Amino acid sequence: MAKSLSADDYRQMAAELTPRTQAFIGGQFVDAASGKTFATVNPATGTVIAEIAECDAEDVNRAVARARAAFADGRWSHQSPRNRKRVLLKLAELMRRDAQHLALLETLDMGKPIAEALAVDVGSSANCVQWYAEAVDKVYDEVSPSGPHALGLITRDPIGVVACVVPWNFPLLMASWKIAPALAAGNSVILKPAEQSPLTALKLAELCAEAGLPEGVFQVLPGFGPTAGKALGLHMDIDCLAFTGSTEVGKLFMQYGGQSNLKRVWLECGGKSPNVVLSDVADLDKAAFHAALGIFYNQGEVCTAASRLIVEDSIHDALLEKVIALGQAMQPGDPLDPATKMGAIVDQRQMQRVLGYIDQGVREGGVLALGGRQARVNSGGYFIEPTIFSGISNDMTIAREEIFGPVLSVIRVKDADEAIRVANTCDYGLAACLWTRDVTKAHTLSRKLRAGSVWVNCWDGGDMTMPFGGFKQSGNGRDKSLHALDKYTELKATWIDLT
Repeated sequence: MAKSLSADDYRQMAAELTPRTQAFIGGQFVDAASGKTFATVNPATGTVIAEIAECDAEDVNRAVARARAAFADGRWSHQSPRNRKRVLLKLAELMRRDAQHLALLETLDMGKPIAEALAVDVGSSANCVQWYAEAVDKVYDEVSPSGPHALGLITRDPIGVVACVVPWNFPLLMASWKIAPALAAGNSVILKPAEQSPLTALKLAELCAEAGLPEGVFQVLPGFGPTAGKALGLHMDIDCLAFTGSTEVGKLFMQYGGQSNLKRVWLECGGKSPNVVLSDVADLDKAAFHAALGIFYNQGEVCTAASRLIVEDSIHDALLEKVIALGQAMQPGDPLDPATKMGAIVDQRQMQRVLGYIDQGVREGGVLALGGRQARVNSGGYFIEPTIFSGISNDMTIAREEIFGPVLSVIRVKDADEAIRVANTCDYGLAACLWTRDVTKAHTLSRKLRAGSVWVNCWDGGDMTMPFGGFKQSGNGRDKSLHALDKYTELKATWIDLT
């Protein structure tokens, strides 16, 4: 367990930090072929942390060639599951060893509270790598019931070269959800982190090399979506692309896959998750706590953020009062302070986007019950107060579009049927919450909610054994659980005639 540090300790570590800034290609840290760099900025202060190699199509070509060579000669793909397990377990061990360093990089790069970066981002990421390491030699192939005159084998082959494009809100965790099963299955992996948060991905490359991943099996290309991301999507020698991010960009990757080699494209996209609280809720205080946590955790920059609180009329006022009180106690603070519960918005552009939605909510007639303004304005950083709107109807902009910030829309409904109808009237289907003490309602109504994850009497339930992904425009495919291996393997049917 990493030693507990104070805010002053983290500030001292930050002052002494020298992060990796080069791309990782073919087992070496190298400059971008063009020599270009871009600034990664600390959103809590608005200051530049470092200049990072800006990869583009030429770097993508170099990385894909190395990845293909590594896959073809079997240096990783032909290793036994036991050997791959050994290396990935070592990687998880190294991630835990360097937990404080990884957490600090995450906090500096995207503004999340250091305590959350350490416990959730780094802790859960290491657990994810360990889970797939331990699972990989326990996944069996199949023999078909073909009778005595033939032998039918159903086997999983690694798909080949996998590109993983991940977002800035949980940079290390989203990377781990993708690279762990892809590497466990025997693929060569190229990771493109979001340009807002490249630092932990580059540190991860260092740890992968130390763990013993062979050259070319794991590579990291920092850069921008329209250049490096698009080049990955259109590349004719990438077999699979896994993406987490906005629905808008996810649609572009689907197009790139069709325009190129019909590579498998797996998407985990946006969300506008409903949090349905019925009048027979067993514990109103617990429901209020999870409602506040569900929208203000990670500054609301969560794809599953419970951004629509749908409440039956008889308990609406009481619940709203409790959520407002909790929101008032969750004001943004210095992300390097372990006591901080809410940090900074990732960059100025995203802050202005969120503030624009707040203005839109007011213009459309929403009642601003809490917050709505920029916070910590003298810090130089990008902070927004916890914000709650009441009097919202499901057709308002802030109830329909993903804001990706600490903005809650509270919608009053008359009964459970209306609540489910409102919850499902949405382009997204990533997650949903339901609160009721009635076990029959819990089962029947959770079946009616059109979402990839449904949490009953909690927000964000589950662990690595549960698949994660969306319905509708929230994407396809699943992260987590053994089902994630489906994305990174091909099923092969081999029929052997024994007559």
